[in-house]
Amino acid sequence: MRVYLPCTLPALARAVEAGELGPAPLTGYAVTPALTEWYASGDTEELEYVALTEAARASLRMLAADRADGVPAAHRRVVVAAEVPDGSVSAGVDLEERARVRLAAAVPMAKVAAVHVDDHDAVGDVEAAVEALPAADDGDDDARFTVDGAEAHELMWYATQEIPDLLGS
Repeated sequence: MRVYLPCTLPALARAVEAGELGPAPLTGYAVTPALTEWYASGDTEELEYVALTEAARASLRMLAADRADGVPAAHRRVVVAAEVPDGSVSAGVDLEERARVRLAAAVPMAKVAAVHVDDHDAVGDVEAAVEALPAADDGDDDARFTVDGAEAHELMWYATQEIPDLLGS
């Protein structure tokens, strides 16, 4: 099963060093039965894009948590796409996030298929979105618009062999 795991560049560097994304349990996003039912007319590619988008939103929250903890990080959303055994994944029940899944085990870097990362051009909008998240969560429409501005940027695709170069940028 293809799973999209929200991440940040510092967390990706730690995963590369450790040889795995973890520790478990991990929250990821995938094409779940609930997602398939909700988007009855979508094909697999469209459904995977929805799961990727949900993971990118979760990455934005990880960036906000890093900022609150004083972790220096480039404000670029990161999503790691991995192939994991179906049996290691359980589907979420939150109707707001139909693609959310829980992984029972850490994901070895060898199972990573690709990494999706914001282009450098998105940094300003992502930075503004991180700052606007608390107000957006409180219902502020202007803040929500700012958060949506980050989501307007498409994530760039990187092959696994490009990860060292990506972490050096």
